[in-house]
Amino acid sequence: MKQKLLNIGFGSTVVADRIIAVVQPNSAPMKRLRDEAKDNKRLVDATHGRRTRSMIITDSNHVVLSAIQAETISLRYTILKASE
Repeated sequence: MKQKLLNIGFGSTVVADRIIAVVQPNSAPMKRLRDEAKDNKRLVDATHGRRTRSMIITDSNHVVLSAIQAETISLRYTILKASE
C-alpha cells in the first residue's frame, strides 16, 4: 500500500493517514499541548524559523508545527483524500 504524503510547507511532508487534527495554535489549550509535546520529545518543528500558523496532531501523539495556515493544510488534505 502506497502512503500519501501531505505537503505542510517548505519541503516538509506528513503521512496523511496518520493525521488526527489540524488546529490553530492561538488558544491556551493548544499552547499547553505544544509545551507538553516539547517536554515529552514529541514535538516536530517544521516551520523553518517562521511563525507557527498551524499544529498537526498525529495518531502517534506527535505534534507537528507548520508555518502554513490550518485552513490551507485542511484544503490540501481534502484534495489529497479526494484523489484516492
